[in-house]
Amino acid sequence: MNPHDIDPQETQEWLDALESVLINEGPERAHYLLERLVEKARRSGAYLPYSANTAYINTIPSGKEERSSGDHAIEHRIRSYVRWNAMAMVLRANRDTNVGGHIASFASAATLYDVGYNHFWHAPSSEHGGDLIYVQGHSSPGIYAYAFLMGKLSTQQLDNFRQETGGNGLPSYPHPWLMPDFWQFPTVSMGLGPLMAIYQARFMKYLGSRNLVETTGRKVWAFMGDGEMDEPESLGAITLASRENLDNLIFVINCNLQRLDGPVRGNGKIIQELEAAFRGAGWNVIKVIWGSYWDPLLAKDTKGLLQQRMMECVDGEYQTFKARDGAYVRKHFFGKYPELLEMVANMSDDDIWRLNRGGHDPHKVYAAYAAAVKHQGQPTVILAKTIKGYGMGESGEAQNITHQQKKMGTTSLRAFRDRFGLPVPDEKIDEIPYLQFDENSEELRYMKSHREALGGFPHHRRRKAQPLNPPALTAFETVLKASGEGHESSTTMAFVRILNILTKDKNIGKHVVPIVADESRTFGMEGMFRQLGIWSSVGQLYTPQDADQLMYYKEDKHGQILQEGINEAGALSSWIAAATAYSTHGVQMIPFFIFYSMFGFQRVGDLIWAAGDLRCRGFLIGGTAGRTTLNGEGLQHEDGHSHLTASTIPNCISYDPTFAYELAVIVQDGLRRMYQEQEDIFYYITV
Repeated sequence: MNPHDIDPQETQEWLDALESVLINEGPERAHYLLERLVEKARRSGAYLPYSANTAYINTIPSGKEERSSGDHAIEHRIRSYVRWNAMAMVLRANRDTNVGGHIASFASAATLYDVGYNHFWHAPSSEHGGDLIYVQGHSSPGIYAYAFLMGKLSTQQLDNFRQETGGNGLPSYPHPWLMPDFWQFPTVSMGLGPLMAIYQARFMKYLGSRNLVETTGRKVWAFMGDGEMDEPESLGAITLASRENLDNLIFVINCNLQRLDGPVRGNGKIIQELEAAFRGAGWNVIKVIWGSYWDPLLAKDTKGLLQQRMMECVDGEYQTFKARDGAYVRKHFFGKYPELLEMVANMSDDDIWRLNRGGHDPHKVYAAYAAAVKHQGQPTVILAKTIKGYGMGESGEAQNITHQQKKMGTTSLRAFRDRFGLPVPDEKIDEIPYLQFDENSEELRYMKSHREALGGFPHHRRRKAQPLNPPALTAFETVLKASGEGHESSTTMAFVRILNILTKDKNIGKHVVPIVADESRTFGMEGMFRQLGIWSSVGQLYTPQDADQLMYYKEDKHGQILQEGINEAGALSSWIAAATAYSTHGVQMIPFFIFYSMFGFQRVGDLIWAAGDLRCRGFLIGGTAGRTTLNGEGLQHEDGHSHLTASTIPNCISYDPTFAYELAVIVQDGLRRMYQEQEDIFYYITV
């Protein structure tokens, strides 16, 4: 009996009516009626606070899950081999060194990647432009292990994990500079992956609407951990994704409930917290919390007591449950209520221990991915509950120490082998051998056939694109000539003239991407608003205040300028997406991001370092540079040191020209080096 229910009979009548609608007319009709009731109550003056949370169960009911047509037994064996090899490469690397590495993160995420490899992730082909995959940095051993089984990496390379100095090693994390034919995106430092993925998906829409690239059916998949979501960059741009209707974007958050030191939200629920944040921001949210072994129990839960108990437990308790055993779970989870103990009375402790989490269940993960790729009009986030260090047993499964664990004893190795049915004899267990499938095995044939159907191996980076022919130096004649005494102008104004010349060039004009962070008028670029248009996914749904003026504020579905608002990190992320389009989309784009120089390297230096890792090509323009340009704004606006920071990035070419003609020569030569000769460099020029 609910003490807050003053009329239980009336409550039951309402519930019965809703149940009738659900059975006879479906959930869509029920949702519509509930929305109308809420609307009526609010119009009548009732205060009904909004809740962005749903029950602590899977979003997709078991009866509505799309089923995979794959061979689940074969996929389980493949996944088990990948798990072992990912663990083995870290353990082997640390036998004679202290190079470190991470076992536990991929152990929790293996199923999330395996389902994508077998069924969803397209490689570039004649039929498909290819999906873009941002791999969670700490999961890299699993990606290497999969590539090893596919014959893309050698035993020697795996044994040189984190030992790259000899030229045949594998970097700790995704790194296009160190593995230029393999990795597309660096996702460490943490938080940068989610942010860059959002702007990558948006830039894909930009390219499509300007008819520069065919983007139909392509997706951006971004993998991250629940602890990583505390980075401000991880959540800072999620409203942009919904505002721009980025239905080509899928976040997969591995909610293993742990970070390096301990629980992510020991006293709360990280999945519920993230659900509220993303749904409130306008995303489609799919929760994958419970595996298939829970389905019969949830079906018996006609009074909602099991769901209530699931909601009551906090993440600190859920972590402890999986660090203990079935008897402990029986006592401390089900044992709170006699009715729940009775529900599991016929289950052994082993049966209770097998009650799995959704992120480890390939059927649940497949259903979530299938729903995500079909969803339209919104970005999707999948919140998958997993166990950190899954399979590590006493060496670290669900334990606070697991993130840093680099070693496992013989007992733990044997338990791992037995748990996943791996063919490693006792006498070989301490050697931690790598496992491979025979060339004619059904597992390897299965892997290859599924990848062939999806266009090929997904981890491949394009290094070249069709060269562009920049205009000759003579095209900048107006800038090369002396302006004459009494007609001096700043190098900023010279840059704007150069940009105008480039956007009008018949060969490369359409490839130029001007990017500003709400400073166009500061730099004298407002004339480009009408000339080029500001890109908007919906065009311009209003009449601008200055519509009667020559240089009015023009938004357009085919606009060329990216106006990012007061947002240097977002603008730099757009610049990165454009500066790597030669690799990700096979077309060279020429981005110019102009900003207050003080708010470039000092404000978003980590992203600029990532641009170096990414082998970006483009121009960063630091405006109003120097110690004397903005005296009225105070010292916080005076930049005399950004070139010192720029010098720490090996592939960043920096200049501080004094005269307009110098600027023209630098830009023209940069265009030649980056877009004709295709050097992996980018320019930082202060004006």
